[in-house]
Amino acid sequence: MGRGFGWLWAAYAVSTLGTWLAFDAFSLIAILALDAGPAQVSLLAAAGLAVGALTAIPLGPWVEFRRKRPVMVGADLVRFAAMASVPVAYVLHVLTFGQLLVVSMVAVTADITFRAASGAFLKWLVPRDALLEANARFETTTWTATVLGPPLGGAAIKLFGPVLTVAANAVSFLVSALFLRGAGDREPPPPARPARRISRADLATGWRHLLADPPLRRLYLNTVLVNGLIMATAPLLAVLMLGTLGFPPWQYGLAFAVPCLGGLLGSRLARPLALRYGRTRVLRVAGVLRVCWSVPLALITTGPAGLATVMVAEFLLILSASVFSPLMSTERLDRTPQDRVARVLAAWTVTDKTTVAALTALWGLLAAAAGTRVAIGAAGLLLLATPIFLIGPNTSVPRPAADKNSRDSQFDSRGR
Repeated sequence: MGRGFGWLWAAYAVSTLGTWLAFDAFSLIAILALDAGPAQVSLLAAAGLAVGALTAIPLGPWVEFRRKRPVMVGADLVRFAAMASVPVAYVLHVLTFGQLLVVSMVAVTADITFRAASGAFLKWLVPRDALLEANARFETTTWTATVLGPPLGGAAIKLFGPVLTVAANAVSFLVSALFLRGAGDREPPPPARPARRISRADLATGWRHLLADPPLRRLYLNTVLVNGLIMATAPLLAVLMLGTLGFPPWQYGLAFAVPCLGGLLGSRLARPLALRYGRTRVLRVAGVLRVCWSVPLALITTGPAGLATVMVAEFLLILSASVFSPLMSTERLDRTPQDRVARVLAAWTVTDKTTVAALTALWGLLAAAAGTRVAIGAAGLLLLATPIFLIGPNTSVPRPAADKNSRDSQFDSRGR
């Protein structure tokens, strides 16, 4: 797929590993260094997602009308500066909970901006028939970092404290920005900026496109709801396993680290399965399978049997999800004209993050009122209903006229 994709892939790999090295570091810093209570830790998790996502809404159109690689480099540098401020403030003994909250919001905003620009850049950089392979490689990288990052980060936290992992995460964004410098400097001009100011209608372009294309709309609603329900139960599982059932922290970490190997397997299977059985069929089957494994998590018990139940359920969930994800990403890019990719990806990510924040808060209230197991079980039952969004005809994907700026049409002008 070319040297440019290699640099883009390397940038993604180093920043993703840095993010997983610092997994839950802000919560640990808030608890250990700032004596934050449960309410403040929950606020840190939910407010960063919600406010960051809302702040990013006008950035979709802003990104659309600019060259994407400089935007990605800028987003990485913003994340580097924000993250680096935490260890600096800690060393100077001026770190506050408010700073953690602001950094979290800035990081989410920059992350959404980066995702919007990177999707549009990838669609230009990689030939259309290689998009699935590119997305599968990103998915494999994600799960590799998920397997390696938390154990390495946990060891670093034990030896040096959580602030060191935040510093490592900051450096990873700086390295990513440097790698992106090699990802190609012949990006075509962006779409022409409108002569007028960006209006409310421009802000809603991404959502309008998602809702106007029936197959894309079904995929959008299904993915956002499934992600929200799965993520809403993550803190509840921690409470159930570490609190109620008394699993030691190392077993809790093991229960979620080992199943991530299913992500490596699934991401490698996505493309061969799509070639053999068709992308639409595999997408639907994987979409159904990934929601079948959450109900047993409400029934786990203590001891080896409970640990095995969690590991098997999470392995099957992750295996199915890692087949689904690169197929979904490819379908989404295929069904979006080049001049709308940034706005569509920004709208999708904003909805995803606000849904996760809202459902996490709602499920916390449900757990407080009805019990942790009831809340986990309710999410599992609702997940079983989500495949209804995947039912419907899947019209063929046209090659949008706006894709004239894609890399496919750049071969002749670039002498290839």
